[in-house]
Amino acid sequence: MSELKGQCMCGAVIVTATRADPVLRACHCDMCRRWTSSMYMSVPTTPGSIVVTGPVKTYRSSDWAERAFCNTCGSALWYATVHDDHKSLAAGLFDNAANNTMKLEFFSDLKPDGYALTGDHNQIEAVGNAFYAVFYRYARHCDPFLLNRQAKCAKTPRSPGLTL
Repeated sequence: MSELKGQCMCGAVIVTATRADPVLRACHCDMCRRWTSSMYMSVPTTPGSIVVTGPVKTYRSSDWAERAFCNTCGSALWYATVHDDHKSLAAGLFDNAANNTMKLEFFSDLKPDGYALTGDHNQIEAVGNAFYAVFYRYARHCDPFLLNRQAKCAKTPRSPGLTL
């Protein structure tokens, strides 16, 4: 594990954290695409290791999550689940996305036709058992849309070999 140091576009917000894994994750959900005008790419960090200084503003984007941005330039900083304050830091904060490698795409079936990520990595679709198993395991949220499918998720085995 190594220490990461990054900043927002204007440099007013400085972020340091300990890298958990050298991977990148992308999310193509509707909220992430509206927030970033593309996909949200994140870097996993060790819980409790994140230190942030500068003018941070948060927005409660749902019952279970918040998104943070620089109050000066508007750069995306993190996506966090509110029940445990688990933060997924924006890859764009770090030079060359912290030299991490693309490992996983969430909601890959919802991405626009105008772009695609290349390489050998996992893609989880919004519709299908693998998505719900992983999403419930890691996000643990209470989205009414997905709660209607909770029985389906509960019967779904975890995806073998899927590393986040």
